[in-house]
Amino acid sequence: MATIIMAMAMSVLDTTIVNVALPSIARQFEVSAASSIWVINAYQMAVLVSLIPLASLGEIIGYRRVYQAGLIVFTIASLVCAFANSLVELTVARAVQGFGAAGIMSVNAALVRFTYPSSQLGRAVGINALVVATSAAVGPTVGSAVLAIADWRWLFVLNVPLGLIAASIAAFTLPHTERMHRPLNYVGAFLHVATFALLVSGLQSLAHEDGKVAAILQLAFGCGFGAALVRHELDRTAPLVPFDLLRIPIFSLSLATGLCSFFAQMSAYVALPFEIQRLGRSAVETGLLMTPWPVAVACVAPFAGRLSDRYPAAILGGAGLITMSAGLALLATFPEDGSAVNLMWRMALCGLGFGFFQAPNNRAMLSAVPRARSGAAGGMLSTVRLLGQTVGAAGVAIFFRAHAEGGAKTALTVATVLSVVGSVLSFSRLRVHQAASPPPPPREAT
Repeated sequence: MATIIMAMAMSVLDTTIVNVALPSIARQFEVSAASSIWVINAYQMAVLVSLIPLASLGEIIGYRRVYQAGLIVFTIASLVCAFANSLVELTVARAVQGFGAAGIMSVNAALVRFTYPSSQLGRAVGINALVVATSAAVGPTVGSAVLAIADWRWLFVLNVPLGLIAASIAAFTLPHTERMHRPLNYVGAFLHVATFALLVSGLQSLAHEDGKVAAILQLAFGCGFGAALVRHELDRTAPLVPFDLLRIPIFSLSLATGLCSFFAQMSAYVALPFEIQRLGRSAVETGLLMTPWPVAVACVAPFAGRLSDRYPAAILGGAGLITMSAGLALLATFPEDGSAVNLMWRMALCGLGFGFFQAPNNRAMLSAVPRARSGAAGGMLSTVRLLGQTVGAAGVAIFFRAHAEGGAKTALTVATVLSVVGSVLSFSRLRVHQAASPPPPPREAT
């Protein structure tokens, strides 16, 4: 668990830690702010398009091999990022770093399942959820702390010793797992990469006035590749995109619930800083006022994970999302003259609900599939998280473009609705679970 946690923390942290360094990178390379954003986009795009293919590869050659290779690639690419001499070099290195991070994320959940006994799977998933949530939340804070005393290149240098330590531990401790004897699905991998790359790029282009035509073309071609992907994969015994697992009601409902929740979470995370600063708070105050959300997640996630070993995830996750939707609704209607304390407890309420939902939902997804398909389930789990967050961020940009003044409140309102939808989907799993349970044996006549 030490190497799993360390590598996962680095890969998730690098999704947000570089954000605060973009102005410094733009100045040093003498490029525009818009161009510097490719440092972020290249990493996220590489992770998103390669998660499921690498999860499938893990089922074929072993999860630990994919994990170790991803960790080594991530560490080497971090060193290359630190010595990049132009924006193009840095962007390419960040893309390679993203592929390494995808190797870590794609099989992370599967390795957790093979590390802990089934009776304690909820506890393990709770620890994992704590690491993911905390790493994503503290990225900007850690980045600011490093930049206060060092150059932006040190954000990447710090990954090198941590990566070497994690790789050394992994070589001796990661579990060996059974493998599936089948060839790698190259056509499916190509169609998957093309589909997600075009769809995500098209959504991001919609936020720019001059990119509307390009966005429509990208979305159209993305849908075309997606249709071809479905036709190619649907009837395969072990498809790259696990359509076979989507036929399991608990798994598909958990995926849909997760997609709604991560869309809502990222929409709020992106919109809230704008809304808080519109109310007259400084950038530093904004960061402090948002802190209760990740703190609440960190406190609740391990506890929720343990509860999920004893109680249905349908109830725990549904209650968590209802709580989160209440917090989001209170934030969307926050008064102009509201106090900092009133804002902070609303943030804490959102974090409490999200933390109570995440670990039980992840446990339900993993435990619903055969152990041999844990890699595919873990890849889908990470893909849904990143897809929900990516689409949520793109959605906020579109809301701001449509209505600059009220864009933040619109995003928070949409996030509230999606959180409610997620809670309904979560509670519906209880009915599916009861329907799938065998009836009790008849009592013998006395």
